[in-house]
Amino acid sequence: MNWIILAIFAFCCIAIGYIFSLKYKKRADFFKTLVMLCQKFDVEINYSRERLKNLFLSFDEKTKKHLHGLDKNFLSYLDNATTLDEANLFKNINFLKQNEKDLILLFFKSLGRSDLASQSTELKNFEKRFEEFSTLAGNENKKYGSLSIKLGIVAGLVVVVLFI
Repeated sequence: MNWIILAIFAFCCIAIGYIFSLKYKKRADFFKTLVMLCQKFDVEINYSRERLKNLFLSFDEKTKKHLHGLDKNFLSYLDNATTLDEANLFKNINFLKQNEKDLILLFFKSLGRSDLASQSTELKNFEKRFEEFSTLAGNENKKYGSLSIKLGIVAGLVVVVLFI
């Protein structure tokens, strides 16, 4: 019976470490996808001049899952179902820092608000900022993502050793 309880404690410690590592992976994937979204918008706005809603709907579904519902929240704003504020845009997204949320909110507020040349320039500027966030998130994922799992394993082993 004691072995089962110890195994459960060890498993919980490892699971907590894994959950923390997922946060860093989600952030890295999220910003990579945001950079791709900016690139797609820039190309599509300059050449096809498609509407924003159609651009979001035509974005790759496999890649879109890394946005964690940000695209759906923005589409609900475009459909006049919700307002464009932080609470509605970042619903169910809890892995972003406040300065990142502020920049992303500003990005979505600026979409479709200016002429073609200005919009293209804004998209390139946002793309550069998102690339910086992506690089930072990728470095954090490499550094802290694997560290979280390792610490979870060590904590699980420490719990087992202490109670033996």
